[in-house]
Amino acid sequence: MWEGIKLRKIQGLSKLVSYLESVGYPMAADEITDLMTRRKIPHRRAYQDIIIFNLEHIDWWIAEQRKQQLTEQSK
Repeated sequence: MWEGIKLRKIQGLSKLVSYLESVGYPMAADEITDLMTRRKIPHRRAYQDIIIFNLEHIDWWIAEQRKQQLTEQSK
């Protein structure tokens, strides 16, 4: 049933910064930290100092942010 399904996850803030840059949505680490604190970006803390980002969720989040920006620009 789960054959062929590859979970896209990365560990750590620096890897998320690199990923966001690679998909054309660059953000600074401090911006991401602020979003995490306010629970505005999908993430999971595996342990106190280990943060996991599911890239499927991040891709969805980016799409939502872009939609919101387009909506605000059209007003």
